[in-house]
Amino acid sequence: MIIVIGATGPVGRAAITILNEAGHGVAAVTRDPESARLPEGMRVIGADPSEPGSLDAHWEGVEGVLLSPRAAGPEAANLLKTAAAQGVQRVAVISSATVVHPAGEPRFAEGFKAAERAAEDSGLAWTHLRCTDFATNTLAWAGQVASGAVRGAYANAASSTIHERDIAAVAVKALTETGHAGRSYVLTGPESLTQTRKAQLIGEAIGRDLAYIELDPEQVRAAMLAQGLPAEIPARLLGSLADFAREAGPHTDTVERLLGRPALTFGQWAVEHAAAFSR
Repeated sequence: MIIVIGATGPVGRAAITILNEAGHGVAAVTRDPESARLPEGMRVIGADPSEPGSLDAHWEGVEGVLLSPRAAGPEAANLLKTAAAQGVQRVAVISSATVVHPAGEPRFAEGFKAAERAAEDSGLAWTHLRCTDFATNTLAWAGQVASGAVRGAYANAASSTIHERDIAAVAVKALTETGHAGRSYVLTGPESLTQTRKAQLIGEAIGRDLAYIELDPEQVRAAMLAQGLPAEIPARLLGSLADFAREAGPHTDTVERLLGRPALTFGQWAVEHAAAFSR
């Protein structure tokens, strides 16, 4: 049995699908089972993993944990130590490439480093999945697409954006196969793309021209805050984009080496998610 903490996030959902299709037992942890829209018939644990002791009664029969640090928060260390004490063997941590390739404000990388340390100190066999920016981040553009343009900062900021299904596939390998304990993998997409190019690819997926109009970063920050978003979100976004505009983010072939197939492209992701941009 694999327990997925962060089950309603993009990687968690993809991992659940892969685990189910491969015949592995899986349990999904969610704060709100009623609205989680998880596959019918699967084991769902209604719990808040950031609350001390919330999962203490659920470790029996669990062999591995897929951990989203945002879901567990500062409780990650105690949660993983308890899991190890109850016989759980492995943990895969969804971390960030910024741990080893700094970009953006250091405080955000420190949060991922803390989650990695929690795994390393837990007694579990750990694997760190240090990911570049998720393709799903561009879903934030969906509301602008009807106007024929996406407005944002740093049009030339380039990164090797990764498909959530590739992260999930590597996580499942780490949790169900041997040979990944104590490994830290920097996971990226197969190509470095600017913001402008990402917008173009989304346009191609929905059959229309889509431009990227560059705005001043502070204008973007103010607009995001006006929408009611917490200050952390524009801080994460703009800090990384500013650095990627100076130097493209990291690129590796790790996904292809581990999975034995090419990493999924952003263009493929855009086609799969075209409906979200066509409303």
